[in-house]
Amino acid sequence: MRQAVLTCVTFLFLVSGCTSVTAETPLSPPVVQVSPAFDVKRARTDRGLVVRARGGTLSRVLVSEGGAQVPGRLDDSRTVWRSSWTLKPAAEYTVTATAAGVRGPATVAMGRFRTRAVARGFQVASTTPLPDETVGTGMPVIIDFDTPIADKAAVERTLEVKAESPVEGAWRWTSDTQVVYRPRRFWAPHQQVTVTAHLAGVRAGTGRYGATDSTFTFTVGRAQTSSIDTRSHQMLVRRDGAIVQRMAISAGLATTPEYTTTSGIHLTMDKGNPVRMISPGRVKGDPGYYDLMIDHAVRISNSGEYVHAKDNVWAQGRANVSHGCINSRPDQAAWFFRSSLRGDPVTITGTDRELEWNNGWGFWQLSWKRWRQGSALADAEPAGDRVPQG
Repeated sequence: MRQAVLTCVTFLFLVSGCTSVTAETPLSPPVVQVSPAFDVKRARTDRGLVVRARGGTLSRVLVSEGGAQVPGRLDDSRTVWRSSWTLKPAAEYTVTATAAGVRGPATVAMGRFRTRAVARGFQVASTTPLPDETVGTGMPVIIDFDTPIADKAAVERTLEVKAESPVEGAWRWTSDTQVVYRPRRFWAPHQQVTVTAHLAGVRAGTGRYGATDSTFTFTVGRAQTSSIDTRSHQMLVRRDGAIVQRMAISAGLATTPEYTTTSGIHLTMDKGNPVRMISPGRVKGDPGYYDLMIDHAVRISNSGEYVHAKDNVWAQGRANVSHGCINSRPDQAAWFFRSSLRGDPVTITGTDRELEWNNGWGFWQLSWKRWRQGSALADAEPAGDRVPQG
């Protein structure tokens, strides 16, 4: 389709008696520039859409794709409009842009263009939490991609988190295929959070572009936190600020590092009833070998730590005799099992083994300053003319 430009010009005529009519020289109408240009068949996707007005200001920009409006924003001078995100591959875009002149003349530019198809795409492989899951207030957002990401900054710019109670948060890359979001402080309870990866058209590396956007919503439930003191052998559970359970516990006996419970801010990760537990680094016949089925087990790290049931009530509240887990009376362990959501904070104190930040979901072990240092945007150049602008 050819670009259509309509120019509205007002002429002012001066009349004096029966003398001749003199017309003022009309002002030049604004010029509208659109990139990608109209009628292009294989436009790049990663640079988004930019509309500029020369000699005037943009009064209206309408962009649609597949019947849906494309979001964007004007700059402060109202001379540049940019799409909020990159463009979808193999898609047709329709643009109508109106530029107003200083006095009178206006320009309306209308046209279409198409974007190129993706030869080598990438997309989200999995997310944590799951869509529509209800989670605890410490829950991280974890996105795994189906291919290694070379341009992490470009991909990170496409990631959007919207909470009903707005938060300050940041992404941290834990590998070439995984990025994790954590708010500065625990989520406010009783709210919904929507996560969108605006990947369609973003360039993740040489010849590899996002194939499609991905979005999901989860709910932050009640605020349940647990504190465990391995010296007093006590566990205290609070829900929305009120104490709801006191539990006598037994922690790791601490004869070796593996049998020492880690201190720090843990998160509940998953649970099973029962869970098979096998002694690490030992085979049948070795001293200390065990292979047990354990009831009502709630995992809190990747190094084999659980809060679980155990019938050794003689030790609970008195001594640490476990292989590193937190065990409690069977009925109380069953209660904790039923009441736990993934992402509930469990803070343990009293041992000389610190929880590593990358042991399970130990992300809260990092200060906010250190957490942000793992963002690809920490040292990245400003986005400039590149999208997304967010």
